[in-house]
Amino acid sequence: MADAAPPAAPLEWGSSARFWRTILLYLGRNKSLAVGVVLLLGLASLVIGGYLFYDVKLAEPLSKMPARPPSADAWLGTDKHGRDLFAVLIVGTALTCKVGLLAGLIGVAVGTVLGFVGGFFRGWIDAAINLLTDVFLAVPPLLILVVIAANLGTSLSTTDMVFVIAALAWREPARRIRSQVLVMREAGYVNNARLNGTSSFGIIFKEMMPNLIPYLMVSFVLTVAAAVLAAVGLEALGLGPQNEPTLGMTVYWAMHYSASLLGMWWWVLTPVITLVVLFVGLYLITTGLDELANPRLRAKGA
Repeated sequence: MADAAPPAAPLEWGSSARFWRTILLYLGRNKSLAVGVVLLLGLASLVIGGYLFYDVKLAEPLSKMPARPPSADAWLGTDKHGRDLFAVLIVGTALTCKVGLLAGLIGVAVGTVLGFVGGFFRGWIDAAINLLTDVFLAVPPLLILVVIAANLGTSLSTTDMVFVIAALAWREPARRIRSQVLVMREAGYVNNARLNGTSSFGIIFKEMMPNLIPYLMVSFVLTVAAAVLAAVGLEALGLGPQNEPTLGMTVYWAMHYSASLLGMWWWVLTPVITLVVLFVGLYLITTGLDELANPRLRAKGA
């Protein structure tokens, strides 16, 4: 299955310093990657600065300030419960990114292990992993996530959300990594290492893994974006952490109390604009990193 173009030749990264110099060079000439990094760094700076210099306790209900538009006291206004939406933005962005990053990390880690084991060792192990992946890919993911989240009830926390979403986040990485490993295991430099007596794990970690780093980076960003989207989707249905102001739950409460119909536009725009910036940043980074993972794009840009 041709999910992505196979690497034509190994990338010689050398030391970690050379790796980061290569990344900086791509940032300098790849506008998509640079803009995406700037957007995400902007969100990260907002969250870090908010925790350092803003009273994020205002994310808790304040009965004296219910449903007020943006003002000097509340920069982004307050919701119907009197929570400062700027504080909600700070806390909610951190919680939403936590779910996406951790679920994406678990999904890529599990998917990478399954992809390497199946693609490199082949045989019945590969058949079993491939069958398992096909079965989970065939089932609508939202249906499974809704069933799991609904069974956990209202006590669901952001940590629970991480594992709920990670339960399905490994499927696409496993399929993509396996397709890459199937091609790389027959490459000349892998055959040379095999003839020189290098062990299977030595081939995997010394020969193949370094050359899959760019592709793993792309897979990680894609998985994080998918995890954030899944989390926001569940939360917008009311199946998220009820007592934590994630961006998805902020959207849910705005819909629940008909904020748009009541003219409380600031309650709706705050989480929506933040999510748009987050997804655009992730998309641009994925587009930029694709040049690292795709040999045809590397050859075109050389």
